Amino acid sequence: MRLYALCDQELLDSKGLSVEEFVRIAQHNGAEIIQYRNKKDDTLFIKQQLIKIRRLFDGFLIVNDKYELVEFCDGVHVGQEDLANIDADPKKAVKTLRSVIGSDKIVGISTHNMAEILQANEMDLNYIGLGAYRNTTTKSDIVNVLGDDLDTLAAASKHYVAAIGGVKKDDTFKNVTYHVIGSGLL
Repeated sequence: MRLYALCDQELLDSKGLSVEEFVRIAQHNGAEIIQYRNKKDDTLFIKQQLIKIRRLFDGFLIVNDKYELVEFCDGVHVGQEDLANIDADPKKAVKTLRSVIGSDKIVGISTHNMAEILQANEMDLNYIGLGAYRNTTTKSDIVNVLGDDLDTLAAASKHYVAAIGGVKKDDTFKNVTYHVIGSGLL
């Protein structure tokens, strides 16, 4: 298993944990990637958190949504709704995103079904997040839980696949590169 740790600020706040404590836990568990997600605070606070994480963590650091902060990390992860905010055509949205952040940065997007995977195969991405595998406490808007179908769907991706949504450390997949775990680490 390769670990992609999801550092969600709301989860940290609810558990009374600092970003520094999360990074220590992620490192202890062998995380190769940390994604920092913060849907509520302003850009300055998010930037400060990215700088803290970068000082403590020498793996890949990804920011969720806030591609304007990509200079403080290694890349960005965006959801389907976030792509739509960039351009109604997801392919054009990724092209625009890539032109803004550059070719040397990581770009990942969330996918939830075969149609989105096949569309992602035609995009300049580094990976896809695929899920939700099961229900999760960090996202309340999950419509479709993939369960055991996740691994079969992952086989259709030409990109690295990060299993998202309720993934646990002991889950096993054949066609998944990374396990994205947030609350399961705490």
